Amino acid sequence: MTLQGSLSHERYCAELLAEAEAFRDAVRGADLTATVPTCPDWKLVDLIRHVGGAHRWAGAMVARRATEAVPFADIPDIQGPEGDDPDALDRWLAEGAEETVRALREAGPEGAVWTWTPERRAGFWSRRMVHETVVHRADAALTAGVPFEVAPEVAADCLEEWFQLGALPEVAARLADREGVTSPFAPGRSVHLHATDAPPELTAEWLLDLSGDRVVHRRAHEKAAVAVRGPLTDLLLLAFQRLPADSDRVEIIGEREVLDDWLTYATFG
Repeated sequence: MTLQGSLSHERYCAELLAEAEAFRDAVRGADLTATVPTCPDWKLVDLIRHVGGAHRWAGAMVARRATEAVPFADIPDIQGPEGDDPDALDRWLAEGAEETVRALREAGPEGAVWTWTPERRAGFWSRRMVHETVVHRADAALTAGVPFEVAPEVAADCLEEWFQLGALPEVAARLADREGVTSPFAPGRSVHLHATDAPPELTAEWLLDLSGDRVVHRRAHEKAAVAVRGPLTDLLLLAFQRLPADSDRVEIIGEREVLDDWLTYATFG
């Protein structure tokens, strides 16, 4: 299967710069020692370093046209500045995103580079880094108590990418091979996600077929064992477990256990 996104490579590059700036805005002035509620092992400063490090790691691999994963230790300044000076961290975040986008634009979408999927091209990284930043910006916004919004086409593509990744055998095996995870897969199981506020041209509805050994998805309006309706941003937050399923911002119809098992299984780090 292809992991091709719905946006152009240049649009992803522009969105990565915009998302990095929005992430910086979300953490600016916040308590860097605050615990991230959706990643409780991290303080806000850890989240900042994770996002900035991810940008630099992807950018370094694209810039080097790497044929295998580049060790973190081989990437200059990947850990960020010493100490927790917010201005230094802000500059480090901005510089890392800019360096990564320069590398992505120079490589072009078809530039050959290692990825952790069969899709070995730079276009994978432009899309992946946008969505990595979107989800962790939600973490930052929740921690700092600031609003979180995403452009509809970016939110829909973020969900689509996650479902595409979940269908890859290597990803499905990794998700399943975790202690305490109940398999969501069984005959007759399915999940329907329906964004109630998205423009029609986005086709922001997904049927997740869980009847096999890994998720198979399609954009469709179909009946399922359980349906979830709500604003597109809230569906995104729910799918990435940044919004609890019992939130009054979404409506759940049908077999709640099917949804809970899928959410527990499909955990984004």
